[in-house]
Amino acid sequence: MHLRRLTALCCLVTALSFAGQSQAQDKAAWRPIFDGRTLDGWTPKIAGFPVGENFAQTFVVQDGAIRVSYAGYDGKFGGRFGHLFYKTPFSAYRLRLNYRVLDPALPDTPAWARSNSGVMFASQSPQSMSLAQPFPMSVEFQILGRDGEGHRPTGAVCTPGTSIAFDGVKAKEHCVPSKTAPTIANGTWTSLELEVLPSGQVTQKIDGAVVHQYADVALDPTDSFAAVARPYFADHAKTEGYIALQSEGHPIEFKDIEVQELR
Repeated sequence: MHLRRLTALCCLVTALSFAGQSQAQDKAAWRPIFDGRTLDGWTPKIAGFPVGENFAQTFVVQDGAIRVSYAGYDGKFGGRFGHLFYKTPFSAYRLRLNYRVLDPALPDTPAWARSNSGVMFASQSPQSMSLAQPFPMSVEFQILGRDGEGHRPTGAVCTPGTSIAFDGVKAKEHCVPSKTAPTIANGTWTSLELEVLPSGQVTQKIDGAVVHQYADVALDPTDSFAAVARPYFADHAKTEGYIALQSEGHPIEFKDIEVQELR
């Protein structure tokens, strides 16, 4: 009887310990990484231009949001894919923000990129990208707006230069659509949340609902830019990297950008 009580007590202590850890994670402070007024702390990298050059004011702050704007592009996107990187890399954390896809796209925006943007994470640094590199080695929480009348769920996951696994099985597709995410009309403010646990498990949420879960983020050695990114990835945990907002030929806004680091 004494042994049973001791075992039960040990189990209770263990359970309370895990609960305490979970509560400690939940109570970690959310902190803004966008001040709502400036691009302080953020660095642009646009294909064909050096790090830090915000070509044609692609990224601007307007009405408390970071806007991807093509007002200075003279009507042509020209394959100038861009990303706006936050200054600090993260490893285990939650990220939340609100976004809305705007209209119209530039006329030469590729068909697949219409009403398309994303939040890149576990990314190489902007300084490690080559001049012409269109996308950083990263994982993308893809944002899709409506394009036509058909069903086009947001919240896919894409892997430029990386790989992921679902239930231990490596994904074969570059982009894996969500089976549960909604189709969201352009112009609609939408909540996006990303969770990257210390274990490496990643959860994507749209408006509070889970749309994807996966793990095992890794560099894809077959990618043409892998040699450039490998030194960075070799020195960091698989999920550690930078966060970046994407410019892909279609205007979009991001606001209320906050991070909660997990320990």
